[in-house]
Amino acid sequence: MSKASAKLLKVNFNVPLILVLSVIPDIDLLFDFLLKTEIHRGPTHSVITAILVFIPFFVLYRQKAVPYFTALISHSLIADFLIGGQLQLLWPLSTNEFGFPYINIYDPINIALEFTLFIIALVVMLKTRDLFHFFRDSKLTLILAIPIFTVLLPTFTGYPLSVPILLVLPHLFYLMLFSISILITLKGILK
Repeated sequence: MSKASAKLLKVNFNVPLILVLSVIPDIDLLFDFLLKTEIHRGPTHSVITAILVFIPFFVLYRQKAVPYFTALISHSLIADFLIGGQLQLLWPLSTNEFGFPYINIYDPINIALEFTLFIIALVVMLKTRDLFHFFRDSKLTLILAIPIFTVLLPTFTGYPLSVPILLVLPHLFYLMLFSISILITLKGILK
């Protein structure tokens, strides 16, 4: 969605930042883990919260903010809405939960969908050369620590493993890609 909106609006975007925003709603997993709360799929998955957070960005950057906004809301409106449901999409106006609770993370439909989307994303990143943005010395790549600590590492620290075994490959790929990107930047900083 982000790439399509950027192309439609003829604006450039930062690939690492787009990827961070696409998983940032799951930062609530970190709160659940550290603070023993149960807020996953609550306020951080709300479209209302996303709109409120993005108002200053729309004012300052206008259409340049659109690809980043679409990355943020796609997490809730597409991925989590279809898989598992139980999202508080309208928080704080409502705590009602929305989505399709019929497909869970271990469902073969979810596994096939997620793995297929991973392959498509990888092919698109290779074909458009967006993958190479991760191998540049840019301080902005340090934000990739956010998905590493909020989504990717918890995948491997929970026992039993909370991700279907076939989906471990995409998690490992992104964990390595983001880690290498951060190390390249840190090497440049520490020179």
